[in-house]
Amino acid sequence: MTRASEPSRRTVLAAAVAAAAAGSAGPAAAAPTRSVKAPNGLVDNRAWTSYTDWRGGTANGTRAVAGARPGLVLATPAGTTDYTDPHTKKTATWEYATWTAPVHRLTVPATEVIASWNAHTPAGTWLQVELTGTYSDGTATPWYVLGRWAAGDQDIKRTSVDDQSDGKSSIWTDTFSIDAPASGLRLASYRLRLTLYRTPGTRLTPTVWRLGAMGSDVPDRFTVPASTPGLAQELPVPRYSQEIHAGQYPEYDSGGEAWCSPTSSQMIIEFWGRRPTAEQLAWVDPAYADPQVCHAARYTYDYQYAGCGNWPFNAAYAATYRDLQGVVTRLGSLTDLETLIAAGIPAITSQSFLKSELTGAGYGTAGHLMTVIGFTADGDVIANDPASPSDSAVRRVYKRREWENIWLRTKRYNASGKVASGTGGVCYLYFPAQPSSQQRKALAAVGIR
Repeated sequence: MTRASEPSRRTVLAAAVAAAAAGSAGPAAAAPTRSVKAPNGLVDNRAWTSYTDWRGGTANGTRAVAGARPGLVLATPAGTTDYTDPHTKKTATWEYATWTAPVHRLTVPATEVIASWNAHTPAGTWLQVELTGTYSDGTATPWYVLGRWAAGDQDIKRTSVDDQSDGKSSIWTDTFSIDAPASGLRLASYRLRLTLYRTPGTRLTPTVWRLGAMGSDVPDRFTVPASTPGLAQELPVPRYSQEIHAGQYPEYDSGGEAWCSPTSSQMIIEFWGRRPTAEQLAWVDPAYADPQVCHAARYTYDYQYAGCGNWPFNAAYAATYRDLQGVVTRLGSLTDLETLIAAGIPAITSQSFLKSELTGAGYGTAGHLMTVIGFTADGDVIANDPASPSDSAVRRVYKRREWENIWLRTKRYNASGKVASGTGGVCYLYFPAQPSSQQRKALAAVGIR
């Protein structure tokens, strides 16, 4: 949960909207690609996951690999480059190769774009994700860095990159955003570029299984229409409190009181039957309960943002576990969440609210993640809320209408009466690499493939 004394980058992003590496490649333009448009018409999702997808991009030293889980690997390096880690100040030489996706023409010209990737990065490797695009006025963006990422932290410190803007758009931690959406300017198309790095002279390689992005154009709104309850079901998701970790490992976002995102991620990862090994947890003080939550905080931490709430970094962390996928998207209603819950897929949602706006929460927040695990017979939301004093207190029931509005709105009034941001339905989804037929249909119904 974002500390009340510190404005989140979501607040900064909303204010900006309201007010208005290393390695490179220069591949030629390609044909537009197919997307999955969410039923609400506000979101466009596109992901590259298949062998055909990986073969369809422009490769410079990378190679597509087939199999049960197709991916992209570093084959023959395109060259070497020096990278100075801004957080350690150490410079190292890396071999690299690139893969650039075809042009994707958005079915929903976007005010925001958020990328997601799923990859294995063994020690001695890491990756970078970039985006370039064309605006609705025909001009082009620069290449923006959306993240420099590794599953571990021994080679580089995973990081977002600040101070990226061209006067029309900016990168706010993990989000591409049009600076002045009221002007009518939108992002009409984009390309993503992967750069894979490894220690020179080795045969090491990252393996990327999924790369994609969610573009959206959610209108400003303080309230949203109410949905009609349609499901009474609860999933057996483990319950973890972030608050019992208060003061632990303050080098990761000041300790557990700010760990809502990794705590929520860990709950769903374990719902799917995955968890860190004893060897992976050996660094955690054995006196601490739920050491896997400390582990999740460390390995989702963004050293530039200085927090564990980078959305794509959480999805990428989930996908480091065997045969799991993770994506960031936006949903349009609680009906969408009911569709997922009915197929056995819980969700992590992002919201902000005053204490008076969510009955039973007992707190207000400028930004908080919680896990939706089901619905009562009356349609109220059953959530595992990590901002609880103990694991046993994590399961909460929140009033449907209150919860739906604070999650889906893009504008709200803060405690000072000033207009502040809402996340507009942002959601992390973690699900098997090989979903069941029912799960695949549910994901497709909310725009994910």
